[in-house]
Amino acid sequence: MKTILFVRHGKSSWDYDVNDKDRPLKERGIEDAHRVSGALKKLNHTIDFIYSSPSNRALHTAVIFSRNLEHDLKLFKIDNALYDFSGEQVLHFLKNLNEAFETVMVFGHNYAFTSLVNTLGDTYIENVPTAGLTSIQFAVNQWKDIAKGGRTTTIFPRDLR
Repeated sequence: MKTILFVRHGKSSWDYDVNDKDRPLKERGIEDAHRVSGALKKLNHTIDFIYSSPSNRALHTAVIFSRNLEHDLKLFKIDNALYDFSGEQVLHFLKNLNEAFETVMVFGHNYAFTSLVNTLGDTYIENVPTAGLTSIQFAVNQWKDIAKGGRTTTIFPRDLR
């Protein structure tokens, strides 16, 4: 059984004249990341590894989750493949994960994450919101075989406010 927890980065700020990768989180993005990670912690998920896009907003969101979940940062890595908006690079990345991992959490971007959640999951989601989390479980033993799975957990910030 393989499980992916998709987390879209928190709400980012457009108030600074910086390139896209350097955009920071807004205060609401920080608060929402704390809310969602707090709700996830109560579910006692075991996460083998966490990967994040190198963008500032995704990385900051991932660090908030990692700290709140008390996840060992030795089991955390930044990967450029997650700085993807179409989903093609992300899917390739997922299909090539380390087979020793059963459950991974990935932090990245839309349109990629909404597209992948709808392609790989069994229920349609109009839009994975900022700081939103959706997990999909696959009845396979190898990452290369992930195709269609079942959505197991969805935590959106609006449901926690």
